[in-house]
Amino acid sequence: MWGYYLEQLIGSLPLFLKGLGITAAVSILSLVGGTIIGFFLGVIRAGGIKPVRFLIGGWVDLIRGTPFLVQLFIVFFIFPDVGIHLDALPAAVLSLTNLSACFICEIVAGGILAVPAGQKEAAAASGLSAYQQMRYLVMPQAMPTILPPLVGQYVLLIKDSSVISVIGVVDITRVGWLTVQRIPEGLMVFGLVGILYFIICYPIIRFSNLLEKRMKFGKYRF
Repeated sequence: MWGYYLEQLIGSLPLFLKGLGITAAVSILSLVGGTIIGFFLGVIRAGGIKPVRFLIGGWVDLIRGTPFLVQLFIVFFIFPDVGIHLDALPAAVLSLTNLSACFICEIVAGGILAVPAGQKEAAAASGLSAYQQMRYLVMPQAMPTILPPLVGQYVLLIKDSSVISVIGVVDITRVGWLTVQRIPEGLMVFGLVGILYFIICYPIIRFSNLLEKRMKFGKYRF
C-alpha cells in the first residue's frame, strides 16, 4: 500500500512544484513590499513627529498583537463589505506585506535607536541635514544590528505564508490538503510539504547565520 501511495505522490509532484512557485512568488512580493514600507515606517518611528510615531506604533502593536489568520480574513472577507474586492492572491500578498512591514518597522526602529544619541548630535552640529545624518552616519551603524533579525524575519514570513491556503491560494500547504484527499497518508504528504518549505527557508537561515558571524567579527563595513 505504501508503494502505491508513494507512486501517487510522485505523480503529484508537478502540483507541488506549482504550489512551491506560488509560495515563492507570494513570499518574494510580500518581502520586497514589506521591507520597503517597513524601513520607511521604522525611520519615522525612530525619529519622526510624536503624533505620527504614536499612530505608527499603535498600528504596529495592533498587527503584531493579533493573529495573522484574523487579519487575512478581514482583508478577504470584510473588505468587500466596504467596496474593496480582492481575489485570494492579492489579498494574501497585501496581508503578508502589512504583517512583514510591521515587524520590519520595529527591527529598523530598534537598530536606529541603538546608535548613540551623541553621534547624531555631533552630526547635526557639523551642519549635516537630517537626510545626510541618516544616510552617512545612522544607517551605516544601524545596519549590523538590523540585518540578522531582518533575515530571520524573512524566514518567519515564508512560514507564515502557509496560512494563506485557507482562502484558496494554491500554495504548498493547499496542494498538500488537496493531495491528502486522494492519498490518505498524511505523514507522507505533509512530510513532503515540510521538505519543500525547508528547501526555501534553509538557504535563508544559512545566510542569516553567516551574516551574524561576519557581523560579530567585523567583516562587514557599511
